Parts: sequence; C-alpha cells; structure tokens
Amino acid sequence: MLYKYAVLFLLITLSAGVAKAESSGDEPWREEMKKLIYSSRYFGPNALPIPTMHSGSVSNRWEVEVRGEYHRYSGDKTKNWYGRLYIPLVNNRVAVEVSCTIETEFETTPETKAERFSAGTKNWDNILGDVIIGTHYQILRSEKWVDLVGRMYIRTATGQRLALARYTDAAGYWFDLTFGKDLLKSTDGTASLRVHGMGGFYCWMTNSLVHRQDDAYSYAIGLTGKYKNLMLQTDYAGYTGYENNGDRPRVLRSNLSYELKKNILSFKYSHGMRDNLYDSYSIGYIRCF
Repeated sequence: MLYKYAVLFLLITLSAGVAKAESSGDEPWREEMKKLIYSSRYFGPNALPIPTMHSGSVSNRWEVEVRGEYHRYSGDKTKNWYGRLYIPLVNNRVAVEVSCTIETEFETTPETKAERFSAGTKNWDNILGDVIIGTHYQILRSEKWVDLVGRMYIRTATGQRLALARYTDAAGYWFDLTFGKDLLKSTDGTASLRVHGMGGFYCWMTNSLVHRQDDAYSYAIGLTGKYKNLMLQTDYAGYTGYENNGDRPRVLRSNLSYELKKNILSFKYSHGMRDNLYDSYSIGYIRCF
C-alpha cells in the first residue's frame, strides 16, 4: 500500500509545474532567441545533463526517488527538486526509468545573463524541467566476463523558460552501453568492489540554421565499493560535442548511500569541469519495492 502513495507523491512532484502558464514576458524575447547557444556551458545545470552511471546490471526492484539538489558557481545558483521512477518490466532483463526536475529558485549574475543572452537573472515561479524516459536491457550477465546493459533515453521538450536559458525547449536523445564487473567480493556477499564504465552517442536539437543538431560521444568510468548496507560510488563522466561551443562538459561524481529495509538515504556531490561550470550537492530518499 505504501508504494502506491510513494508513486502518487512522485507523480505530483513531477507535474507540479505543468499548470504554470508561460509568462507573456517571454514573448518579446522570441526575436532574440537566435543568439542563444545550445550547449551545457550556456544553459542551466539541468538542461543538457551528463548521462547517469549504472553498474551494468538491471535491477528487479521498483525504485521511487525524490531528491533536493543545489547547483552553484560564481555566476549561477540553482535549487531544484528531482524525481525518478524505475520500473522493472522483465525480471532482471528489462526496465524503464522516468525522471524530471522542477527548479524552484535560481539567480544569475548580470555577467552570466549577458553571456547566455538570457532575458533575466531570476525566476518568478517554479520551472518545470524536461521529462526523461529511458529503457534498460540486460545484454549479458556473466561473473566470468562482464555484465553488459544497453540503454536508450529520450529527453522530451517539456522544459520551460527558454528565454531565461534554463531549458532548450527542444528534444534530445542518447544511447549507450554500460558494463560492470566485480573486482573483489567477499564470500558472504557483504563486501565488494566493482568497476563500471559507459560509452555511447549523445544528441540534441539546436537553433542553428547550419547544424540543426549537435552530436557527441559520451563516456564514463567509475568504481563502487560496498560494505553491508553502506555503498560509495564514484565516477568520471562527460560527453564531447561536435560544435565545440561549450558542449564538452565533464564531471567527477560521488554518491554515498545507506540502505535499511528497502529505504535508501543518499548524499551526492558532483564537481563540474570544462564546460560544466557547477558544483552540485544533493540529498535524496529512495524507496524500493
């Protein structure tokens, strides 16, 4: 019964900003939209996300996640809610993942506003982000070799406030292969060390009349250590775009989590590099079923 309320809460969280109408203040800016640069460097922290890392294994548990996030650098400070729903469809083989953000507050400096050709420096209401839908398929599961998962994601164009350079109001997609292999594992299964990586293709629509989309290759490598109910995951990830106009973000991420009776408390920190300007902090709760 509890999971029904958890799912309902997540859906309410994801849809909270849908009813917000676009402000008429955006309309005059439509003449200037051609100046916007569709890359991670010149948009908000959630517009063109670096793909998340998985361990190379499809889980057979439902997951409902709610997370509060804070992103900052000298030119922008952003607060948002993040929601995620993970649904296994075929036991240990196929799963679907849906996620979204709702930005509750942001403020940029005048310098950042000018650099991004943004219409303003702060929001006046909640900003609904892009809904991202992904599918995972377990291609190989082998203790001798590696676990291998194929993933495909579609980023919808539900994100608001293009004029404020928060979301691109244009779709994107990416697909990749992730692998994972246990390097060390105790006989009782309470402790392990696992390496995982990812490589793939990342694409998004732009406003350029010459190149209507920007193509990139994505990558990641990381380690996950686990001891009893405590887990620490770190990875280095990014993507490299074709245009080289601020479309080559990098990130060093860490995630410390503790699980108790299918309840997970998670703390994340991400350090942005190159075209990812932000340091990000978050705390989240995940309920598994």
